[in-house]
Amino acid sequence: MFFALLGGAVVTKTGSGLECGHDWPLCHGKLIPAYTVGSMIEYTHRLFSGLAGLVSLISMFAFWRYARRQKELLVYAGLTLFFVVVQGGMGALAVMQAQSAAVMALHMGFSLIAFASSLMLALGTKRRHESRALEEAYGQGISRGFRNLTWFTALYSYIVVYIGAYVSHTDSQGGCSGWPLCNGEWIPELSGGVGIVFVHRVAAALLFVLIALLGHLAYWKHRAWPELRALGVAAVVLCLLQVLSGAAVVHTLYNEQLYIFAALAHILLIAGLFGVLCYMSVRVWQLSRKNKSN
Repeated sequence: MFFALLGGAVVTKTGSGLECGHDWPLCHGKLIPAYTVGSMIEYTHRLFSGLAGLVSLISMFAFWRYARRQKELLVYAGLTLFFVVVQGGMGALAVMQAQSAAVMALHMGFSLIAFASSLMLALGTKRRHESRALEEAYGQGISRGFRNLTWFTALYSYIVVYIGAYVSHTDSQGGCSGWPLCNGEWIPELSGGVGIVFVHRVAAALLFVLIALLGHLAYWKHRAWPELRALGVAAVVLCLLQVLSGAAVVHTLYNEQLYIFAALAHILLIAGLFGVLCYMSVRVWQLSRKNKSN
């Protein structure tokens, strides 16, 4: 799923989406495309997306066959398979028929959910094979306020990602020159691409504040739960790196060699952050239920 997400980002940032024309799944009517950089990028992304779908299907069958009682893991596997299929279908439609920027941003959003689901499946499986002694040893509760803050932050992060994808698909990256100021102003004229980019920046700044608060509460107020502390620290670190990568995107916008790496890092960091927030949302829900039952 990571490589499928990375491939989609490379396709978008290099403008290779239609290098195979409007043919799908073939490339200009051929199974093996002619060797051009653009067509190879697009076809490699299709290959990884297809493999992601195949592996998701195998995983779903394996967990259904051998771990049917682990409903949490079955849900993660099912979500991964479902959203892989959805994003693959949207990708095929985008090739065969032109789509609006809003719809293309949704394609990125569904790919992100598929990746986050696969990450939760990996983390959930790892936790199932570890000792639960720490969970049983402590009785500290997970407050409803912390649980709701975690849920809201995860949902809000998805909105920020969608706005960022909309910036990319409307080619508005150059709307704001400079960082953190936008065209030398704290509040620029909000029109066209400038307004789109500025809204994304404000939304991202608010997300950083929310995650900083979430990380603080997870680390200092929930010492009895090492897993939550680790997730909180990971969220803060990823969000800080995400902010710095956003600044790098702005400052390398007119340097093609550096821009592609900054843009890819920006996308992959938010993918990891969203996955961590999703898993954290599930864990605080589970721990709050456990406390009620106790």
